[in-house]
Amino acid sequence: MKQGRWILSLALAAMLATVALPAAQAVAAPRKSAAPAATASPKKKSYAFRQFTGVVSSMDAGSLTVEKSGKQAKTMVFSRHDGMKTTGDLVKDAKVTVYYREEGGRPVAHKVVVKDSPLAAR
Repeated sequence: MKQGRWILSLALAAMLATVALPAAQAVAAPRKSAAPAATASPKKKSYAFRQFTGVVSSMDAGSLTVEKSGKQAKTMVFSRHDGMKTTGDLVKDAKVTVYYREEGGRPVAHKVVVKDSPLAAR
């Protein structure tokens, strides 16, 4: 008698599983298609500023050249934005941080913060 109850409960569980499984998959299917779109990483916003810190090597009315020394030495030439803001005296050999955006494949300086000016040392 005990074996009969065990087999009956096993059969009942198998029957419920076969009925409930397709229904659960049908309900879960739309969620799976919507989930990757929601969890996909968004593109980096194009209006975010990047920054570059170094020493001003040259400058003129339309551009600014900043050199970074060290193990990963690098030189960048920035175009000046019409509304570029400057904090401090922007002169040659001043240590600066340039906040820029890539516009048309070229770096355009929007803000320049002078960290250490050679004129201030005098």
